[in-house]
Amino acid sequence: MNEPHFRRDGAWVGASVPRREDPRLLAGRGRFVDDVALPGMLHAQFVRSTVAHGRIVAVDLDEVRAVPGVVAAFSAADLGLGDVTALLDRPPHEFVPTSMPVLARDKVRFVGEPVAIVVARDPYAAEDGVEAAVVEYEDLDPVVTDTAALADGAPLVHAEAPRNTLVDVSLFATEGIDEVFAEAPCVVRVRTKTGRQNALPLETRGVVASWDDRDEQLHVQTNTQIPHQVRTVLASCAGLAEKQVRVTVPDMGGGFGQKCVVGREEIAAAAAALRLRRPVKWIEDRRDALTAAFLAREQRYDVRAAFDADGHILGLDADVVCDMGAYSCYPFTAGIEPLMASAEMPSVYKVPAYRVRGRAITTNKAPTGPYRGVSRPQYVMVMERLMERAARELGIDPVEIRRRNVITVFPYTGVNRITYDPGSYRESLDLCEQVLRDEGWYDVRDSGRVIGIGYSCFSERTGYGSGAFAQRKMRVVPGFDISEIRMDVSGTVSATTGTMSHGQSHETTMAQIVADRLGLDIAQVKIVQGDTDRITYGWGSFASRSITIGGSAVAAASEKLGDQLREIAAHLLDADVDGCELDGAGGVRLRDDPARRLSFAELADVAYLRAHLLPKGVGPGLSATASFDVPGDGTFSNATHGVVVELDPGTGGVEILRYVCVEDCGVAIHPQIVEGQCRGGIAQGIAGALFEQVTYDDAGQPLAPSLMEYKVPTAAEIPDIVIHHLETPCAFTANGAKGAGEGGTIGAPAAVLNAVNDALRGTGVELDDTPISREAVHRALEGTHG
Repeated sequence: MNEPHFRRDGAWVGASVPRREDPRLLAGRGRFVDDVALPGMLHAQFVRSTVAHGRIVAVDLDEVRAVPGVVAAFSAADLGLGDVTALLDRPPHEFVPTSMPVLARDKVRFVGEPVAIVVARDPYAAEDGVEAAVVEYEDLDPVVTDTAALADGAPLVHAEAPRNTLVDVSLFATEGIDEVFAEAPCVVRVRTKTGRQNALPLETRGVVASWDDRDEQLHVQTNTQIPHQVRTVLASCAGLAEKQVRVTVPDMGGGFGQKCVVGREEIAAAAAALRLRRPVKWIEDRRDALTAAFLAREQRYDVRAAFDADGHILGLDADVVCDMGAYSCYPFTAGIEPLMASAEMPSVYKVPAYRVRGRAITTNKAPTGPYRGVSRPQYVMVMERLMERAARELGIDPVEIRRRNVITVFPYTGVNRITYDPGSYRESLDLCEQVLRDEGWYDVRDSGRVIGIGYSCFSERTGYGSGAFAQRKMRVVPGFDISEIRMDVSGTVSATTGTMSHGQSHETTMAQIVADRLGLDIAQVKIVQGDTDRITYGWGSFASRSITIGGSAVAAASEKLGDQLREIAAHLLDADVDGCELDGAGGVRLRDDPARRLSFAELADVAYLRAHLLPKGVGPGLSATASFDVPGDGTFSNATHGVVVELDPGTGGVEILRYVCVEDCGVAIHPQIVEGQCRGGIAQGIAGALFEQVTYDDAGQPLAPSLMEYKVPTAAEIPDIVIHHLETPCAFTANGAKGAGEGGTIGAPAAVLNAVNDALRGTGVELDDTPISREAVHRALEGTHG
């Protein structure tokens, strides 16, 4: 089809061009893992633990193997795989390493833990085989909450982890902070809990693995955000050289962080395919996705803040406890949530004194992994509640107290030793308030209805480079990205990226960057991602790093290729290379005589088909490779969210009447895609504030095993979202872009909670936990509307 092309000011970057992915996806021509069908393919499912904590006495798979259609069944002993172990370079009193077996061996630690894999001719026979398995357990007492796990004499989830503590780190402790609090005119405290959540991507996890005798290679097609890390762990567990493992990623229907850790099931399915020498497919069903996949967000905070009489913050003292479930995730470990919260809690505010303790606690629940925002929705909610509480105690307008504390002079190095690059913290706050006032919502709030207005002001650290991750003392240190670009004989190009799109439109946005750097039409650019055999190395997509780091690597490789083209053109035109320039129309021209030019196709013809005409020292072909790693502490996007809610006194229901987001992610490569990221993130943030929570009974049995119990908001609960853009370009990424992937999720819970508390202002009740229950709202309103 003929694709329309729209450019802004002659550039692709900054233009909302039609997404290149859409024609195939909208027409049903995409290829997801479950669309892959190979000759002789078998189907796998897992025998999973039915108890939260127990010793495995026996695993009997004889009846499984007798089920019609079942081809094989394997326990941990049958496959003999190595464990998955994530490490931090921290002393034993700060970090306890624990190993996660691919299939449980001696002990099970949560309901849903895989114990055996059943492989059959079709998915139905595999499910029948699972039902025939007999596993005998010796029940052990489970620990289901972090408070129970920390209690004296509590059962140990891992024998090597005293007091069920995997991480216990105090990153910062300003000297004299106790005196700051003792002498402060105002000290406020927030104690809050946040509910356990599931990232709930539309496409569940899945894998198709097959052994290729000709290539002597195990080909693993899986929907992961981190294909190279899957290759590394799979090769290690299976005893293979990495060259014997190829990981490719088809189209992917969402990840949100849940798929940026290495899962056990994909390794077990691949090992079964290797053993059987037949393709094996595993597709996670929704029950397993809700009960046995990586979860997130269950955290508890006890935080004090000291303020002077004018509302300026003097100090922050925090205790952070994160329930990380049964295992450390690879490669981030159980430290991912407490270390994030500890390092970045001061957020957009000038905090002169700071003390924090962060702990990761292990319990008999499905393990925790990253989820969009990683702790920032929680600690931003805490900081914003502290601002609201101090404003009330001091009689200051809640927006004004934020104005007095936000960072306004950049670069700013905080008490957390992080340097913040320029942003629009004050400007976004002012504009958000102005929008709500201009629309008349303050007048509506005072009209007698139960209406509240709430704000959250925050930054999102994006583009974490190697230096930023090294500060966490990770043994595996993500950061850089590598891109290779090649021009073919026709003058069109393909560029690789080590990032991995799972809905962010990399095929479009990366192509925009290449097209601008080389002066090509976007239709002449192909982006290659998600293939460990074709991409030198990459860390995948997480932490809003794709455009900041991956896009910068793509830009650098494109510029190198442009230099090659100019060198060849200078030789063929008998000119100095400094006098040649890319003409923006797919060619190279002389700067002083633009009529003399050579098209890329003409230059490629020489580079490949008439290499004898190339300048001395220039080899045949046209390709370039470049890497990029963000220097220092990364770059900070920022935003302010403003929310108007109305409470129903009869039901305790919360209706969002208005949602305003003022965001600044630097230069937006594709503004429409940025807005899509904002809206999707805000929807997930609202879900955490009002609806979604994974719960367990006292025996560790999941109480939300289906979408009947796990309350996912629909379009009816998500309001229309108004987005305003500010632009503070980043000085050290290739296009001035900052990350935009997580901000919506980060800001929403705090803004919604503050709005609800504003609506409750006449009741004397303040709510601090999420999700906000209807019962809590109803009880608070009973006294005034009973």
